[in-house]
Amino acid sequence: PSSSLLQKRKEKRQKRSLERKNQGEEGGEFVGRKRLRKEVTTSSPLRLVIDCSFDNLMMFKDVRKLHKQIQRCYSVNRRAVHPVQFYLTSLGGQLKQNMDKTDEGWVNWKDITVKTEAYHEVVAKEELVYLTSDSPNVLTELDETKAYVIGGLVDHNHHKGVTFKRAQELGIDHAQLPLNSFVKMNSRKVLAVNHVFEIMLVYLEKGNWQEAFVTVLPLRKGAMPLGQEGTATEDEEESDRDSDTAETVTPTTTGNKQDQQNV
Repeated sequence: PSSSLLQKRKEKRQKRSLERKNQGEEGGEFVGRKRLRKEVTTSSPLRLVIDCSFDNLMMFKDVRKLHKQIQRCYSVNRRAVHPVQFYLTSLGGQLKQNMDKTDEGWVNWKDITVKTEAYHEVVAKEELVYLTSDSPNVLTELDETKAYVIGGLVDHNHHKGVTFKRAQELGIDHAQLPLNSFVKMNSRKVLAVNHVFEIMLVYLEKGNWQEAFVTVLPLRKGAMPLGQEGTATEDEEESDRDSDTAETVTPTTTGNKQDQQNV
């Protein structure tokens, strides 16, 4: 190549390098030559609390599942458009032992509050809302001044009603997600802790419950928007790592019946 052509190539490389540098100073990230899409994130004051006080009610295999779901919650919150204030309460027992053994780096997690105390000892009672299917109250919108509690319980069918009972005993507010007002479930299924967590995050971003449910719930669970039953196909790619805890859903053909969520 001629010297003039080499010079042009050099100038072009320098120009690209300068552009990358300038974009990087503005907050963009690069992997090789590819620039990752930069999302504008605004933290939400809303608090999401995973209540880890059910350790003694679970077998160790279920504790491991809960640990994986907590990892997923942490990961999606870090990437969320509107990340919430994430709390783990009553952390101890088998769960903490498994976290210490298999995921030592968890102690360096950022943007999370981890407490050995119970949620009602960390947050004022009047600010708490426990998400439970047994509640007669159905959420219509989220109050960002509140702290919403998700029960960290796997294999909850053996302990039905325990979260609602605890909320009543403490005299704190409780509610259920408005799932059956927006989607139809083919069968009684269980929503993982991380599914509930992600539904809340998507709602904060989109402001639309139906979009939140359909976005988060895998098709293999039979979640379809009301009025579109029978149009979806099974999603075989979802693994069972996301199931077996948190909120239980019962089938219904109307949007008026209550959904059955967390025990």
